Amino acid sequence: MTATMSATNINDVLDGHVALEVECVDRLILNAYVPRLQVGGQVARFITQHLGKPIASAAVLGSIGNRFRRDVKRFADANAIPTLQLKGPDRSRWDDRKLDHVRPYLEAAERERHFGVVAIVAGQEYHWVFSARNRGKGKAVWFEFFREQRRVGVYYFYILDPDFGPAFIRICTYFPYPARVWVNGHEWAKRQAAITPASATARCLMGLPPRPSPNGCRPSATASRPATCRRSSIAGWRASRPR
Repeated sequence: MTATMSATNINDVLDGHVALEVECVDRLILNAYVPRLQVGGQVARFITQHLGKPIASAAVLGSIGNRFRRDVKRFADANAIPTLQLKGPDRSRWDDRKLDHVRPYLEAAERERHFGVVAIVAGQEYHWVFSARNRGKGKAVWFEFFREQRRVGVYYFYILDPDFGPAFIRICTYFPYPARVWVNGHEWAKRQAAITPASATARCLMGLPPRPSPNGCRPSATASRPATCRRSSIAGWRASRPR
């Protein structure tokens, strides 16, 4: 006699155990770039026509990046924002991500209800950027711009937003300065539940504190058994964390 076993998927496991179901955007990513700065000819035109330089030189692009780095430092100093110089994460550790280093600043800002940029992470990553080579002969100078993947400097501006919670804006310091905005839809749903009418069960499963009663008293189930909130891996969900 041969026993047969049917495959069980996650939906079968959760069936009948889900106490709260939330449908929302998980991670929302906005990639920012300049459409007319994607090929070499556009770069040369930007330098000569937009900036008014006589020669389309790579040195011009370097000066823009250096000015941006100075402006970031000036912004951080003027607003007392910590700047963390981080290397690549240690993959053998679970607590060496950028967010792990920034989390104390985010938690402090949350307690103080301080929204905006709370920390800046400076590092290096591989990005597609423009390089230049001199194609001129003799004393003639003619730079050809081409895209290549290089390890360049980046800034992560970690933000605490009143609606979306922790988020970041990443900006590359090298031309054409690609950028990315990252927010967490789970955090948005969690915060909306905190400011809009929601059932006690929903607030408990989301890890939110019980909503105070109108007279300021803490609600309780019975006189002998106070109400408690508890989440489990099946009944609740845990907000995603920025990486």
